[in-house]
Amino acid sequence: MRGSLGGPRLLLRRLREVMAKPVSAQARLDDIVVQIAFNMVAEVCSVYVLHADSRLELYATEGLKREAVHLTTMRVDEGLVGLIAAKAEPLALSDAQGHPAFSYRPETGEEAYQSFCGVPILRGGNTLGVLVVQNKARRIYSEEEIEVLQTTAMLLAEMIASGELQSILPPGSDTVLNQSHALRGVSVAEGVGLGHVVLHEPRVIVRKLVAENVDKEVERLDEAVQALRDAIDRLVDRGEQVGPGEHREVLQTVRMFAHDRGWLRRLREAVMTGLTAEAAVERVQSDTRAKLHRQTDPYLRERLHDLDDLANRLLHQLTGQELVASHDSMPDNAVLVARSMGPAALLDYDRHRLRGLVLEDGGLTSHVAIVARALGVPVVGDVANVTSLVEPGDAIIVDGGTGEVQIRPTVEVEAAYAEKARLRARRQEQYRTLRDLPSRSRDGVAVDLHMNAGVLLDLPHVTETNAASIGLFRTELLFMVASRFPRATQQYALYKSVLDAVPDRPVTFRTLDIGGDKILPYMPRLEEENPALGWRAIRIGLDRPALLRSQLRAMLRAGAGRELRIMFPMVATLAEFDEARAIALHEAAWLQRHGHEGPSDLKLGVMVEVPSLLWQLDEIVAAADFLSVGSNDLAQYIFAADRDNKRVSGRFDLLSVPMLRALAAVAQAGIAQNKPVTLCGEMGGKPLEALALIAIGYRGLSMAPSSIGPIKALLLATDVAEVSAFMAPLLDGRDRGGAIRDKLRGFAEERGIPL
Repeated sequence: MRGSLGGPRLLLRRLREVMAKPVSAQARLDDIVVQIAFNMVAEVCSVYVLHADSRLELYATEGLKREAVHLTTMRVDEGLVGLIAAKAEPLALSDAQGHPAFSYRPETGEEAYQSFCGVPILRGGNTLGVLVVQNKARRIYSEEEIEVLQTTAMLLAEMIASGELQSILPPGSDTVLNQSHALRGVSVAEGVGLGHVVLHEPRVIVRKLVAENVDKEVERLDEAVQALRDAIDRLVDRGEQVGPGEHREVLQTVRMFAHDRGWLRRLREAVMTGLTAEAAVERVQSDTRAKLHRQTDPYLRERLHDLDDLANRLLHQLTGQELVASHDSMPDNAVLVARSMGPAALLDYDRHRLRGLVLEDGGLTSHVAIVARALGVPVVGDVANVTSLVEPGDAIIVDGGTGEVQIRPTVEVEAAYAEKARLRARRQEQYRTLRDLPSRSRDGVAVDLHMNAGVLLDLPHVTETNAASIGLFRTELLFMVASRFPRATQQYALYKSVLDAVPDRPVTFRTLDIGGDKILPYMPRLEEENPALGWRAIRIGLDRPALLRSQLRAMLRAGAGRELRIMFPMVATLAEFDEARAIALHEAAWLQRHGHEGPSDLKLGVMVEVPSLLWQLDEIVAAADFLSVGSNDLAQYIFAADRDNKRVSGRFDLLSVPMLRALAAVAQAGIAQNKPVTLCGEMGGKPLEALALIAIGYRGLSMAPSSIGPIKALLLATDVAEVSAFMAPLLDGRDRGGAIRDKLRGFAEERGIPL
């Protein structure tokens, strides 16, 4: 290689010897720059380290003035070194002083040097510093020489990441790896959790960077890539969901990248510079991540996730490590951080050690959120790039109420959140004192507060909160966490366990609500243009009546001798409810004919979540024993806004005229025919929204266990007649000034109603 005395392998061997010496961090850095300068036939070699305050500092040099070390600093994007740090890309110039970004530093004596070549020091796509070589004569640095510097920069990245430089950091300074981050996502499950990071899919830490035998490493790489391709091909061909959040279309994208010849060529080139196969994968992906991480195009940023997934799988293939974290090694104060996660995966972790969950994907209505709320674990979702910003063991704070995540917080921030956690605990204790008080407003209006549930872990909360009943039991979670379709006996055992756990309160079971975003691991996913409007819920049950009959029969047997409530989801017409009701009554008759005791009182209801029912309310109320409003789906259909689409999900306010008028129509239809109407969506557990619902006629709300205390406190302080009179002109068009939400909040604050 032109301009090099020994090539990359010799340099890496020398650097490995330097790394093994028992010397100080400064002495090691000084030796490293000497070795690089000698090998590259460069008159200058310098290392700049990025601090947490976005300042680059000269840490070691061969060729520049020694007194400039720890004296010369610059901002990211200042000078050529800052430009490399900002763009995370190499820069090679034969006339450095002619570049518009050149910044002269007299204390370094670099004015004598014409040529300049610098590369970012990267780890996980994050810039930790910059490595530079310079020459007096004009020189064109080759691609191979830039490759050598990039490979060498990996060793420096590991040295910085190991914390070895802490001993030479100026007082009050820190490297960028220890930088604090305040991130914001979506509040998914309330609570405050302080703990340490556990990656759900842990990154492989590459310890051995330098290859002993390059040919052997190329062979290992080729074998691992082929094994990875075969594994992904099998998963895609079977159409299976292989883990949390990994659906067929994700795997198809990963397969496309795995068969990309350019990707394999870059991996082989990295190995040929003297790296191990593992180090080559890390090097190529770190470069890719650095480039795509700075893209604003959402499509390109999404491809970064796919490439991260591919690199992670390949590293695990090379090392033989498990793709998912070992549950045995969890600390007592673990905060899980994941790109995505399914409910079954979360249930596998020890709930007593879990302090929080942070997700890159997954919002308020995701299914893992349902399980997290049952576990009492605070969750924040939709936190962009969080998996790339944390290291295992990092201190982290999760605020599920505000959607805030603090990574490596300062002492002051940690103390503030610890106090917030204590205040929340005291507030929860105050809510517990309300447990035995009747759910009545100040003017004596009774509003039943029911509890949503989906797993057995939820059931103790019924007694703890003194909920009126289980207003919604989501039966699909049993199917989603199972590895195969549950047998009728398994379903019967679950439903009976639920009923036995709350013998003195009614339970309302919702029949299987799958399809759309709720995919069973053992069922092929249908390709639909718009799954939310496709084959799901009761539509599947009516088209596959054997599935619906087996579930209904298990429920009816489990409810022997007591009241049983069953409701059907996604009903769009009266005819659909009539058909589902006929199947349920047929199964009840079958059990009676065969000598099985049935429920003493069977009530069949309908979920109002498809807007078409709004134009046949009188008929559906007359046919059903009760109504339950699914506000999550009803809102997305009324506003034609996919609740999982981040661009539109927050565009429309639930406390707006169209939504509230629709909800009021349902409540009034129930009142007119003396049929119970409850609301079981997330809306009912939010204080301001609950106040509006009570004002427009709702006398039953079903919510997460943690919401019952706050909503009861609100109810006890509310005069229903007064708030109803306040809301009436806001809905009938007489008052068009300002948002309903703001006006209702002002009303509550003026009267001391706790929100």
